[in-house]
Amino acid sequence: MEELVNKLNEFLADLNVFYRKLQNYHWNVKGKHFFVLHEKLEEYYDKVNEEIDEIAEHILTLDKQPLGTMKDYLEKTCIQEAQNAKIEGEIVLDKVLKDFETLLQKAMTIKKLADEHHIYATSSLIDEYILEYSKIIWMLKQHK
Repeated sequence: MEELVNKLNEFLADLNVFYRKLQNYHWNVKGKHFFVLHEKLEEYYDKVNEEIDEIAEHILTLDKQPLGTMKDYLEKTCIQEAQNAKIEGEIVLDKVLKDFETLLQKAMTIKKLADEHHIYATSSLIDEYILEYSKIIWMLKQHK
């Protein structure tokens, strides 16, 4: 159970840093696809914000403590923060795609671990993320 909770907290950290990254890109994206990307990035960070709450509350239902500070998140995440600078839309798309692929791999690891430990509530919750991230990845790859 501890290994699963650790993976969930790592995922929570990734989601928190990714949320900030998406919001940063939303503010700083530039180029010919600005209007479309500005809106799409807001859609993504709104969804990720919901996932942050859902994962934190799920950890609590397991009678464990979710991480809650930026310090904790930055120590645990494997998502690289965005720079405070204007960034071309094509670069944003590539970076966001890479991060969603990372989140998908993390979600699949959590699902496997939850199934091995017969913690089906976690497994079921993570199924939604796997489906969502798979579709987003497919859509992001269509821009190339």
